[in-house]
Amino acid sequence: MPPVARGGTLHGGRSRPPVAVPASTTVSAPRATIGGVPRWDERPLVGRDGELATLVAAVDRAAAGRGAAVLVAGDAGVGKSRLLDELAVRAAGRGLRVLTGHCVDLGDVGLPYLPFVDLLRPVAAELGDGAAGLFTARARAAGEPEVPDLGSPVAALRPPVDDGRLQLFEAVAAALTGLAAERPLLVVLEDLHWADRSSRDLLRYLLARLADEPVAVVASYRSDDLHRRHPLRPLLAELVRLPGVERLDLGPLPDAAVEELVRGLAGAVPDRTVEDVVARAEGNAFYAEELLAAGLAGETLPLALTDVLLARVEQLGPAAQQVLRVAAVAGRRVRHELVAAVGGLSPADLERALAEAVHSHLLVVSPDGAYRFRHALLREAVLADLLPGERVRLHAAVAAHLAAVPGAGTAAERAHHLQESNDLAGALTASLEAADEAGRVGAPAEQLQHLERALALWPAVPDAAGRAGRSQPVLLLDTAAAARRGGELHRAVALLRAAQDVLGPDGERELRARVHYTLAQALARVEDQDSALRETTAAMALVPAQPPSPVRTWAAATHARACFEVGRREEAAAAAEEALAAADALGLDSAWADVAVSLARSRGGEGLAARLEEALARARRAGDPDVEMRVLFNLAIVAYEDGAAEETLRWSDAGLARARELGVEWSFYAAELRHLGVLSRYVLGDWDGSLALADQLARVPEMAAHVRAAGLLVQVGRGDPAAAARTAWARGLVRRLGAHALLLVSAAGAELELAAWAPDPAAALTTARTAAARLEELWGAERIVVVRLAVTALAPVADAAASARLTGDAAAEREWVAGGGELVALARAAVADHERVVGEYGVEAAAWLARLAAETARLAGRAMPELWSAAVAAFGYGHVYEQARSRWRLAEALVAAGDREAAVGPLRSAAETARALGAAPLLAAVTALARRARLELPGAGRVVPAEAVFTPRETEVLALLARGRTNRQIGSELYISEKTASVHVSNILAKLGAGSRTEAVAVAATRGLLPTG
Repeated sequence: MPPVARGGTLHGGRSRPPVAVPASTTVSAPRATIGGVPRWDERPLVGRDGELATLVAAVDRAAAGRGAAVLVAGDAGVGKSRLLDELAVRAAGRGLRVLTGHCVDLGDVGLPYLPFVDLLRPVAAELGDGAAGLFTARARAAGEPEVPDLGSPVAALRPPVDDGRLQLFEAVAAALTGLAAERPLLVVLEDLHWADRSSRDLLRYLLARLADEPVAVVASYRSDDLHRRHPLRPLLAELVRLPGVERLDLGPLPDAAVEELVRGLAGAVPDRTVEDVVARAEGNAFYAEELLAAGLAGETLPLALTDVLLARVEQLGPAAQQVLRVAAVAGRRVRHELVAAVGGLSPADLERALAEAVHSHLLVVSPDGAYRFRHALLREAVLADLLPGERVRLHAAVAAHLAAVPGAGTAAERAHHLQESNDLAGALTASLEAADEAGRVGAPAEQLQHLERALALWPAVPDAAGRAGRSQPVLLLDTAAAARRGGELHRAVALLRAAQDVLGPDGERELRARVHYTLAQALARVEDQDSALRETTAAMALVPAQPPSPVRTWAAATHARACFEVGRREEAAAAAEEALAAADALGLDSAWADVAVSLARSRGGEGLAARLEEALARARRAGDPDVEMRVLFNLAIVAYEDGAAEETLRWSDAGLARARELGVEWSFYAAELRHLGVLSRYVLGDWDGSLALADQLARVPEMAAHVRAAGLLVQVGRGDPAAAARTAWARGLVRRLGAHALLLVSAAGAELELAAWAPDPAAALTTARTAAARLEELWGAERIVVVRLAVTALAPVADAAASARLTGDAAAEREWVAGGGELVALARAAVADHERVVGEYGVEAAAWLARLAAETARLAGRAMPELWSAAVAAFGYGHVYEQARSRWRLAEALVAAGDREAAVGPLRSAAETARALGAAPLLAAVTALARRARLELPGAGRVVPAEAVFTPRETEVLALLARGRTNRQIGSELYISEKTASVHVSNILAKLGAGSRTEAVAVAATRGLLPTG
């Protein structure tokens, strides 16, 4: 029996898991001193498709001759101006004239009619002396007296007497309807919250007056500026009751849209910076831009943004400002009782202050009665404005209140306030309590955060060990365990190395051994197998085998795994047998289960699943989530290697449900189960489910990034335009992480699929070579996944060789055949090493090897339908997409072999699958083959015969072009002059829209227009 009964997967690699805007709309300008600052003038519009559609619909109604109006509400910075800019572009593209007016904050007394002066000034400048006629034509037609001096918009909007406003309003209406009579009109009014009373009255009149005219009016205002007595409030209530007027609320952008905005502004931004900006901006586009610029400059909260935020705070009275200061120190949410206890205000003053803060839209009342800041950055700005002494005093007062009132706050809140008030000992104790609370509710990320806070406080607290009830190395071990549960493997390694430093060479031997084998487990999962073996060897040397002990048992179990990883099988088997015997003697079910998995996977054979299920029962009995997740993963991967994708899905879904129940969704093996869930759904043809699972959570640890990257196969397979950017993200992360083999496989696989459909054979060759070399470094003989990567790259290379063969370019053909031969050699070397060291390979590898044989024949120009039939059968184990892709190639081979009738069946089947999956590139390729071969394919359109495109003589010339003939040779063979041959060639290029003779042949071949004789 071979050392391992099955080989690895070709998506997962190994049999065990690898380890692994226009400038005018922007408030702030970029700083000249910041390197790499984004181009704000190229700000993309993101996350507003629905809102834009509503506005465009209003424009379309105006274009159809009906009036429409939309009142756009949103907080400052949420993206109103950018949205209206885009609307103006869309409206202009639809043939509308766009007029824009801006309101300006000029205090209590503004300039009357300023926004209308602003929007009509360009009209007056354009019309010159004809402007007066525009303003009076409609009035005269209605029998009304002529309005004097309306050639200037400023004069037109300054009524001579109060009772002349109706005449004035009608004159403006006449101007707009006159303009709209020439072509439909879009009127944009920005910042209506600053509009003067006269402008508000005129807007009311126009919306009623223009209801039947081809005019769309879109007005924006800041909803957060509308306090209870704001003069715009009653007008809005009145306007929305008018026919044709609707209100559009712009809420915060989704996190995904903010991320897209940030990456669109500056493509090379580090992922951590993007995550920080997304979290802090809370959907506000302006805040995101400012935070991005600040992050690139190394700032925390930008000064310009702080000033903008504090300007609104400074408009409040002293008591309301004090309430905001207390609330800022207390947290994002604060109860009334806490403000009352800490704020130092009388009940009456407190009520008035809170009312002022709420009515000014700085605080918001939550459904549970708590107050919260409207935006987290407002709280940050208030905090930054506090004097140091005031901040410490307030934190101390809040901490005292939380301690004195049962249930007033959590341990995490107390820890924060105690630390900020310089009570470090109390903060240490509270942080450990908070960590325990987080652990009990299954929140490893928060548990890690609290434990790391305790570690940071440790040196400053004299009796830290007594307060913690454990030594510093033990606390480091506990913190590393939380890091592992949260998927932060590199952090766990750093914490365990710190524990070794604290213990030193003279530390307690069993504790040192425990740190060594725990570090080995973490190192193995970040692809450092040699270091893991060194750590397990050190652990084994520290603790004797007799009498059996839990530490020695786990050291032996971990040593067995490390030895199996590097091929030291005899030593691994001896350590495993020792660990099994000791685990039985001591009743250590979790250690027994862990060793049983290692032995079962190394020995393989019949009954493997039954042995793994026994290990699962023991792991659950022991209550060890890490070992339980490992067993569940191995049950899933065994099914995947057997080609049982549905069974894989059953185990991966069950494992993920259990991981959620235990609160370890991003621990190592839980992430691998999610990865298998993504892949098995992809294989089974559930592409929507695959992509949804890959993108289910907003944030993932970097060591689990391959889960999200695995969704790229669906995006590329569907021709999603976003796939290229997401592939670039994965490629950049591969470069940064270095030893994350699964992420490398996902990124390289997506790049190769993109290159195959582009087509870009040169990029495919480069990517495959680089990935194969790196996988050999990381996985050695277990790199059988290289077969899939090499075959995927071989497809566009074989296409390039076929194209060169078609056009008679012998040099190019030799170049591509040589490149393809290199890919074939890479695949065969990976298979040979796998068979030599690991043993048999599974059904997935067999399917890709069948396709390798077929692609190799195609590279050499041999149409061998029997090889493609074998590939179709091999992928019949359940890989829906690859079977369809092989059917397409089978049909192509049958056509090339002259059996066009036999090609219809596989071609239609491939088309049906491509439509069901939404695989647009494959469907396009299938359709192109049907047209080229002149086969009827449902949904592919009518087959156009060559004689419907070319004259008989042009058909003859095209046939000779395909053989690489020059104009002189064409003329000689057809008994025409060289000049006449040149004219025919030019006509052919024009009909095909081709820029060269080679391109013309390729296009004709794709469209099925090449002569077959």
